[in-house]
Amino acid sequence: MKKLLSSRKASKSFNRFFTYLFLVTLSVIIIYPLLITAQSAFNNTNLAAFSLDLNMHWTLDNFRQLFTETLYLTWFKNTIVIAIFTMIIQVTIVTLAGYTYSRYRFKGRKNGLIFFLIIQMVPTMAALTAFFVLGLIINGLDHFWYLTMVYVGGGIPMNTWLMKGYFDTIPRDLDESARIDGAGHLRILCQINLPLAMPMIAVQALWAFMGPFGDYLLAAFLLRTPSNLTVAVGLQQFIANPTNQNVSMFAAGSFLISIPIVLLFFFLQRYFQSGLTAGGTKG
Repeated sequence: MKKLLSSRKASKSFNRFFTYLFLVTLSVIIIYPLLITAQSAFNNTNLAAFSLDLNMHWTLDNFRQLFTETLYLTWFKNTIVIAIFTMIIQVTIVTLAGYTYSRYRFKGRKNGLIFFLIIQMVPTMAALTAFFVLGLIINGLDHFWYLTMVYVGGGIPMNTWLMKGYFDTIPRDLDESARIDGAGHLRILCQINLPLAMPMIAVQALWAFMGPFGDYLLAAFLLRTPSNLTVAVGLQQFIANPTNQNVSMFAAGSFLISIPIVLLFFFLQRYFQSGLTAGGTKG
């Protein structure tokens, strides 16, 4: 008995050691590039490459130059507008589509889900020409609304699958109980299923909001006017020319990008919970 307990204790200690080792290693991998970016953003010299030098002289001149000598504030505003509309439209469509595929049986349901999977397999690079030609036809090139629709359309297939999977975990008994009490389809969705699905809806909202901030390829391909660019495309100009790079300003702009994303994360954090479904079935 003592040997068995000793063996279990040694096994737990062994697992705990490697768990903490993995977490520490992962933290270093994540924090190190963030530290380099933050350090470069406050560096008083015009860096030609990213480097980590804690003995540098700290300054806010890079941020001042961003605001006064470039179109960064305009790029930032453009990205915020696109991100907000992308988030609202995509989350609305994905939530309704996921709920429909989860709760209802209709003709073409299975084929529709398969079609979403097939669409998701097509890489973005393969669809660039199609996006460009469609933009020419409907006069959408260099317009925010068209880029927003491309982001929304690209996020619907896989996110609908994820949303459907989450709604599948919510017991149908709650719907049946509500119907017995006289609740209609809309009331069941809004008062029962949506509150229980808020963790996944919050995740979907965060993903949709982050997309325009990190995307370079589509924005660079569909936006042309300098004042219409997003931050990802605008910041790339600082490092595009190998003979005239400004890594410090690039890092400063990248540092500011994280602010709205972090704020949204903290706002949605209360919804990142588990066990809501179990709580909803009690009583």
